[in-house]
Amino acid sequence: MTQKSKKIDEEALAEAYNRALALEKAGNFDAAAAAYREVLDLDPEDHGGASVRLASMGRGDTPIKAPDAYVATLFDQHAEVFDNVLVDQLDYCVPLLVRQRIQALGLAPFKRVLDLGCGTGLTGGALRDMAEDITGVDLSESMVEIAHEKDLYETLYVAEAVDFLDDNDDEAFDLIVATDVLPYMGALEALFFGAVDNLVPGGLLIFSSETLPEEDFAGRSYMVGLHQRFAHSEAYLKDRLTATGFEVVEVGDITVRMEEGAPIAGQLVIARFKP
Repeated sequence: MTQKSKKIDEEALAEAYNRALALEKAGNFDAAAAAYREVLDLDPEDHGGASVRLASMGRGDTPIKAPDAYVATLFDQHAEVFDNVLVDQLDYCVPLLVRQRIQALGLAPFKRVLDLGCGTGLTGGALRDMAEDITGVDLSESMVEIAHEKDLYETLYVAEAVDFLDDNDDEAFDLIVATDVLPYMGALEALFFGAVDNLVPGGLLIFSSETLPEEDFAGRSYMVGLHQRFAHSEAYLKDRLTATGFEVVEVGDITVRMEEGAPIAGQLVIARFKP
């Protein structure tokens, strides 16, 4: 591909994506869907998350996860302002909620902790004094660079969460934590099986998820909500955890964050691996 044709492709991609966004914002979902399909034809790796937007409009199948290229691009773009936006503007406090539940249930201290989707290190910072060793994993290289600067982790990897769990052959962990990871995943079997393979017997998996009213799911286990983030039903979470070999210790209702001034409902789940 020549530089010239590549440039034309990028221009066509930007035009199609901006047109799709404008049509979606105007409520013209059928025309927006056609434009997003143009975007996917131009960019099969889906850096802009067109497949997720199609699902959120009810104009496409729900993918089993958000595309890796989309997640990496999204977080690379926001890495520098991530902490400010998430904590100060969106009132995101899930890492502190995790810390509070660990303290309340007397689960700490931990020898080895794995922080999946570690981002800039918000959860690592919240748990630092509870763990001898923390490993962080994130798909965004820019996020990992910022986490590295904070000096919170013994080890950091740039990787997709399930890929890391599949490939990792280091010593097992006694806590795996995943805050703000499930909103970018639909099907959770691979994540839970990967966690089992990387936990000591009796080890803990703690994660946050977003949810919606039962009628919105209409019998589905998960779906893409209005803000292009996956929501999971509580029944699905419990069923998949139990089927994978976990004992559900606690499922607590939480406000995950604010979005356009409204609270986003979710759960904080604590599960124990029982071989």
